Amino acid sequence: MIAPPRLVEAHGVRLRPFRPDDAADTAAGCADPLTQRFLAGLPSPYTEADARWWITEGAPAAWAGGGAAYAIADPATDRLLGTIGLSNPVPARGQAEIGYWVAPWGRRRGIATGATRALAEAAFAHGAARLELLTHAENAPSQRVALAAGFRHEGVRRAAGTTRDDGRHDLTCWVRLAGDPPGPTTRTLPDLPGGRLTDGVVALRRVGPEDVPGMHRLHTRPEVVASRVPPELPSYADIERRCRLTESQWLTGRGADLAILDATTGELVGGCALYHDEPSTGQAMIGYSMLPAARGRGLATRAVRLVAGWAFDQVGIARIWAGTRPENVASQRVLEKAGFRREGLMRGRLPGAGGERVDTVLYGLLATDPPR
Repeated sequence: MIAPPRLVEAHGVRLRPFRPDDAADTAAGCADPLTQRFLAGLPSPYTEADARWWITEGAPAAWAGGGAAYAIADPATDRLLGTIGLSNPVPARGQAEIGYWVAPWGRRRGIATGATRALAEAAFAHGAARLELLTHAENAPSQRVALAAGFRHEGVRRAAGTTRDDGRHDLTCWVRLAGDPPGPTTRTLPDLPGGRLTDGVVALRRVGPEDVPGMHRLHTRPEVVASRVPPELPSYADIERRCRLTESQWLTGRGADLAILDATTGELVGGCALYHDEPSTGQAMIGYSMLPAARGRGLATRAVRLVAGWAFDQVGIARIWAGTRPENVASQRVLEKAGFRREGLMRGRLPGAGGERVDTVLYGLLATDPPR
């Protein structure tokens, strides 16, 4: 049985039982649009009557069921800043699920991270062996909390979440064990320094929702579609989802999806992605595409050099590889100018549009290769 204490004070927060005078702040926090977006099980609209029910019935029931339900309070004023608790306990496994929300007036202060660390440590000290934290795939701030609190990405729970219209969506699973080292989890892919890479001519930043129109123009061009796997035309919804999930893909270490911009105008001119396909061997794959108006100006070569430098110096990658179709001479020139060496031909590596197999010309760049 996991039985954390009723009062926990650590990491700059106080976790305490709810009180009747928390009703107004609980209602305001639960009615907030961001809270409502990612906690579809909350009543909508959320009223003070709902808050009073939670304080008098919901939270006590969580404790009675073997879980926990705390108000996150400011240690100086005792004002409610959010809530955190343990649910879905599995006593035989020493397992529970940790969940939280933070009110608008408590955000961007490290409250969620502090509360998660405090409750995790208390739970481990009182019998827990494994804690799960499930996040909406688009809830990047919550995923950053998980990493900062020492949780590790474990996978995806397919269609484990529900929406208000009875739909379903994936949940990203983060786990911390009692024996895991304290402190933040080391990320496979760190953020870009200052949020961008630039050489004064081109700039690269993480793809975001604002890039959907430009990325749709880019990824629906026939020559770009031909290099997709599989080589199928993406829909606008496909591109929109990709742009919404870019930060999550980055945080979970699967890949860095970058917009290539003209550094002078800020105009999107292409895209570049680094996929950490073999973390155990220190290898990653790079891919890139440019809009027609940006081709022939050396911008792709500049972008590849910037990403490779970041990958070697900041990520710790030892080897980057890239593949091109045999007829794509322009892409091969980009790689060669960026310092990549041609390593061979991979016969029939990729599926073609007509069901045939397509060869790939393989290029590689090592961290120890001389810069160009």
